[in-house]
Amino acid sequence: MAGRLSGKRIIITGAIGNIGKEAARGFIAEGARVVIGDIAEEAGRAVASELGEAAHFVQVDVTSEASVANLIARGVEWLGGLDALAQNAGLQRSGAIDGFEQANWDALFAVNARAHFFGAKHAIPHLQRSGKGSIINMSSLAGKRGGPGLVAYSASKGAVIAFTTALALELAPDNIRVNAICPGWVDTAFNQPAIDFMGGADAQQKKIASLVPLGRQASATEIAPLFVYLASDESAYVTAQSFGIDGGVYNG
Repeated sequence: MAGRLSGKRIIITGAIGNIGKEAARGFIAEGARVVIGDIAEEAGRAVASELGEAAHFVQVDVTSEASVANLIARGVEWLGGLDALAQNAGLQRSGAIDGFEQANWDALFAVNARAHFFGAKHAIPHLQRSGKGSIINMSSLAGKRGGPGLVAYSASKGAVIAFTTALALELAPDNIRVNAICPGWVDTAFNQPAIDFMGGADAQQKKIASLVPLGRQASATEIAPLFVYLASDESAYVTAQSFGIDGGVYNG
């Protein structure tokens, strides 16, 4: 059904990567206006230009509360309000725990976990004014099921799942829904650190063939429709959920 997001006003972070860009494209295709935030200004403006007049770029460093507050404030000003916040910005670092540096651990939690707190904190008053809303957090299969070399990354993504559940219960009286998306292997450069840790692309493909029941990676276009669904009124009774899109890996 076309126009599923007609009139919706959405802010999305991490919008220059494969998944974020496709999510933003999906929002706009269904009638939304979208503010995209990313730390990479030149690439972000290029994505906004590519997406057309329904998109607007605001530079943001999600590790800074002041920067996130600025994104929300400027985004709401351009949009005229807020109906959904999609927190897609993320960071990948891999390595065995005995040699893992604290700086990398802290960076993972700053981008993958703490940034969700900043975004929600500053978006919630605007969603409350709208009378309802949706917060979509990006977690990962790793947040449900970790693996060698992914201890720190898994911990940061697991924090997002716990945050999502608790926040959804807190905001339910305001009719603000909070859900998480948990992709498995997706064909994107974001996963390169994990691929390197595994020993390269050939080793990755062997791992995927043995681990993923569907036998392949997802494309970003297979993740984006869930963003659209969770931002739409079709998911009005859906909250506190962590949705796996992982080819059948996690079935617990």
